[in-house]
Amino acid sequence: MTTENFVHEINVTWGDCDPAQIAYTARLPYFALDAINAWWEAHFDGDGWFQLQIDRNIGTPFVNLSMDFRSPVTPRHKLMCETYPTRLGNKSITFGMKARQNGVLCFEGSFTCVFTIADVFESQSAPEELARVIKPLVRTDLA
Repeated sequence: MTTENFVHEINVTWGDCDPAQIAYTARLPYFALDAINAWWEAHFDGDGWFQLQIDRNIGTPFVNLSMDFRSPVTPRHKLMCETYPTRLGNKSITFGMKARQNGVLCFEGSFTCVFTIADVFESQSAPEELARVIKPLVRTDLA
């Protein structure tokens, strides 16, 4: 685990693009969720959403996604998704993200998940083994 900025690299390809020769709009939330899953993996010994759900019985369904598009995403450069928690609530976590290509801000967003007991789909407080790692990483300076 690291307290340095977490940046997930995404290779945008021709297949991600629409006739306007930019990334198809629906791909941008996909890229964001891929980066958030990578954040979980980087901070929890390789455990992403699948492992949290199946192995730890912890669900994290989304209750809010908000994205602002700033510049088109194309296959010309890697998409660098800086991903970080901005809030850890009693039963939720909010991630912030700034996605850039070649230093240009392409999109930014806020993504909130709630914690559930996966096999019964009931809400739960943030599991202590997760909260212990997340709390020192919450960034309010970039929210």
